[in-house]
Amino acid sequence: MGATIWSGVRERVEALARLDEAQQVFGAWDLYGGRGHHFRFADPLSEAEVAEAEGQWGVSLPAEYRSFLLEVGAGGAGPGYGLSVLRRTTAGWRWSAVDLPLRHDYLGLPFLTGDERWNMLAEHDGGQPQQSGFDDDDTYFAAYSAWMTAGDELAERVTRGALNLSHEGCGSCHWLVLNGPERGALWRDDRSGDGEFTPVGEPRAPVGFAHWYLQWVEGAEITARRPLRRPR
Repeated sequence: MGATIWSGVRERVEALARLDEAQQVFGAWDLYGGRGHHFRFADPLSEAEVAEAEGQWGVSLPAEYRSFLLEVGAGGAGPGYGLSVLRRTTAGWRWSAVDLPLRHDYLGLPFLTGDERWNMLAEHDGGQPQQSGFDDDDTYFAAYSAWMTAGDELAERVTRGALNLSHEGCGSCHWLVLNGPERGALWRDDRSGDGEFTPVGEPRAPVGFAHWYLQWVEGAEITARRPLRRPR
């Protein structure tokens, strides 16, 4: 195989572990309650293994991410606390949890358009029970609890058709869209911190997996080689 976009990437990342200031790279070590990736990768997968995983979940992985699995590794070192690892388990092929459990049965579904997402959220918000509409507190609280549960389920539906790739702590995650017009684009989920679920990059210039990952590699190299200021 000739040179590809991933040529030498695994070696560059693994070399960071040998630098004195590598601990400055966020997510690399076991800090702030997170388990770091230590600049380690899972072994690359074979073409047959990737195809088997795709067949199991009814998806066709975006080319940049797919080639990463084949050439670099099945997960591990990467942005935040590292990339979710694709591995064969007793239940078949699964991606490891990277902060919140991944709904594998949602992977093959269409990723929602902006209008579909807005309408779904607006409909739920508009259905919030009002205490004045109930005869007693118990009935109201039961309806409110059911509405909240529906909201939790809706939060998962918003990310259907996407793969949870990495997390930066406190529930903030990056997702890779697997289906639909935005296939291959990265989205950032900051809803756990009162933020939003939004695409990475500009609307007319979506960020793909390779750009996102290689930008992290370059930033990690700069950070790991930066002299640490020590107290005098």
